[in-house]
Amino acid sequence: MHSDTNPHLLDKRKTRQGFERAAHTYDANAVLQREIGERLLERLDFIKMQPETVLDLGCGTGAISEHLLKRYKKARIIGVDLAVNMVQKTRQRGGWFRKPQGVCADANHLPFQSQCADMLLSNLMLQWCNDLPAVFGEWVQVLKPNGLLMFATFGPDTLKELRASWGRVDGFTHASQFVDMHDVGDALLQAGFRDPVVDMETITLTYTDVRGLLRDLKGIGANNATQGRNHGLTGKAHLQAFLQAYEYFRQENGLYPATYEVVYGHAWAPMLLPSKLPEKFIPIMRSKS
Repeated sequence: MHSDTNPHLLDKRKTRQGFERAAHTYDANAVLQREIGERLLERLDFIKMQPETVLDLGCGTGAISEHLLKRYKKARIIGVDLAVNMVQKTRQRGGWFRKPQGVCADANHLPFQSQCADMLLSNLMLQWCNDLPAVFGEWVQVLKPNGLLMFATFGPDTLKELRASWGRVDGFTHASQFVDMHDVGDALLQAGFRDPVVDMETITLTYTDVRGLLRDLKGIGANNATQGRNHGLTGKAHLQAFLQAYEYFRQENGLYPATYEVVYGHAWAPMLLPSKLPEKFIPIMRSKS
């Protein structure tokens, strides 16, 4: 997963560009993202916390941040995103008297002090990270002892129809390689989180034509940022071959499905902050009396 030759590794610059361009079209196309965000936030109903500082990681246009302002009326809410234009949208949320803060930063290198946040939320951002253990290792450093991480991301069956259809056309990569639910749990433990809970559900959207799916993906900024993508332009014949291949998945009612495997998870920060550097232990030998 970390080799430069892996065609599924994501180009961070390309990822950022996609979301910068989509900041003004995101809300009109992010129906699925809003629905998953609402389901994620419902899980907070079972968490008895009154946090002082909450980070919304991968905040997008700030829908989650705005909800957190209303839920935690005394907390400082900070939206974090790789795209400057998304951060600017987040800063406009809320009322005239209280708005979320916005920080443009990489999830792998958060510009915050250790143990500064009580809660981290992340809605559909982790699938844009190449190295989950490294990202979780960064996040656990930011959380206070017993702090909460709650997230939603995509699993391996996401966009399986799109990937299979392109697979019949060429040998390029056309979608991210989504991480299995069990590997997400392992990455949490590896980073030092405790008591991780991970579950999943499948959501299927349907379209009257496949181009509608492509428009939605473009509208939210979810462009193909894999290193193994076709770096040239997709010709009309190439696109037509893809659309024809997608016909295999057309349902009896004439609609075209797009499957999303949604992985939800939460975990708690340890009481003792894990060290970023490996520690050396020197055994103490007892002297014989």
